[in-house]
Amino acid sequence: MPFSANNSEIEPNPYQADCMNCLGLCCVALPFAKSADFAFTKAGGTPCHNLQENFLCGIHENLRENGFRGCTVYECFGAGQKVSQITYNGIDWRNNPLSAHEMFQVLPIMQQLHEMLYYLAEALRLEDAKPLHNELQEALVETERLTLLEPHAVMAIDIPAHRFIVNRLFVKTSELVRSSTPRSFTPQRKSTKKTTIKSNMMGAKLKGADLHGANLRGVFLIAADLSGADMRKTDLIGADLRDANLSGANLTGSLFLTQAQVNSATGDSQTKLPSGLAIPRHWSGK
Repeated sequence: MPFSANNSEIEPNPYQADCMNCLGLCCVALPFAKSADFAFTKAGGTPCHNLQENFLCGIHENLRENGFRGCTVYECFGAGQKVSQITYNGIDWRNNPLSAHEMFQVLPIMQQLHEMLYYLAEALRLEDAKPLHNELQEALVETERLTLLEPHAVMAIDIPAHRFIVNRLFVKTSELVRSSTPRSFTPQRKSTKKTTIKSNMMGAKLKGADLHGANLRGVFLIAADLSGADMRKTDLIGADLRDANLSGANLTGSLFLTQAQVNSATGDSQTKLPSGLAIPRHWSGK
């Protein structure tokens, strides 16, 4: 989890997790299997062994050291507290098994809605996206309205259809922001510096690469070497950065980057992150 930011003036996105006001939902609702990311197998709807009576994780400060790297890269975008405190008005799932089952079904849907809200809020802060601000604001209001529906109505939401509508705005936002850069890279297109951006760039050697304004939406960058890369105004929505090396990389102004993505990567004190994101404790040189 993050512990400090590398920017003195942080403007955090309002759609982020607040575990103190959540009923530990992600620690119960979500399943996981024993792997490099989780120390044991847990079924969905079953409380994690590390969940305490106060709904907080007993090893939160040492998740990675205890074999729970997967927990450090999960982000509910504030859906946990929304479901806990608003959708169910603070009902304790431990004493209400019927509500608990429904609550655990609502959480992943709410998480997707809040993820969209996170990106919409970010887009609305971008000066380059000003021509889209009215549409973005309308989408944010509508998405927020959906999060306030009754549980049965939330479960009936056509998430793919709503995501399709909202994603079109994200694409337009990205194009507007990146159009102000010297050149824009897109998957499968070669740049003037012969850097090819592909959908799958696992383990790619991109040390010092000029990716300023690149379109890396959904690109697999697992274990890629991005050290020292210029990633300003790079679109990183959905990009898989697990174990990617961001040491010394400049991600200032990068688009739609989340704390979970940062947590999944490696880096150092020279890595420049967008305002509102923090350097994880596991990064070297801390």
